[in-house]
Amino acid sequence: MADADSRSGLRYTTPELLEWLAALHAPHDAALAHAFDAPSAHGMPAIQLGPSEGKALELLLRLAGARNVVEVGTLAGYSAIRAARALPADGHVHTVEFDPKHARVARENIAAAGLADKITVHEGSGLDVLPRLVRFGPFDAVFIDADKGNYDGYGRWAAENTRPGGLLVGDNAFFFGRLLEDSPEAAAMRRFHEEACEHFDTVCLPTPDGMLLGVRR
Repeated sequence: MADADSRSGLRYTTPELLEWLAALHAPHDAALAHAFDAPSAHGMPAIQLGPSEGKALELLLRLAGARNVVEVGTLAGYSAIRAARALPADGHVHTVEFDPKHARVARENIAAAGLADKITVHEGSGLDVLPRLVRFGPFDAVFIDADKGNYDGYGRWAAENTRPGGLLVGDNAFFFGRLLEDSPEAAAMRRFHEEACEHFDTVCLPTPDGMLLGVRR
């Protein structure tokens, strides 16, 4: 159950509590740990999913019976590895990364995890690359964790290319607490939320920075 305070936004978590829970429910093996630590090791921003959010993505894809997945925002490959591990042997993840250095590091981590045949890293801006992926669809799930000012565009693409019953998952749905501010990026994120509701049955999960979850109608 929840109480009035927690429903209003109070959280009973501490760093120690979250660390204990992640170690119990979402432990890292060597491949996951290497990919998770890669941003810091390579001078990249450490903005990937946390262990619990990564495990949640993996479980959601399993529950959906996903085989064919698109990810927008690869970074060092951590979430792509999580996603690929949820898929059957003939499943595939198409992940899109703008930065060539990030794409190179991701490919190295993906290969080290033994998943080079299940994950393709496509280089380029999301809005440029996504139209080229349509031929691989329709998709069972689209996971978005990229530049926030284009979330509305990514969401529209997902609505057009996700099968009925397929998933839309969008990280940073709270936009770092700035979702309601008056800025172009915040406006794009609000459109992402609003337009997702038009095509998906949706909920925004209260993860540390919010995770939108939708099932395509």
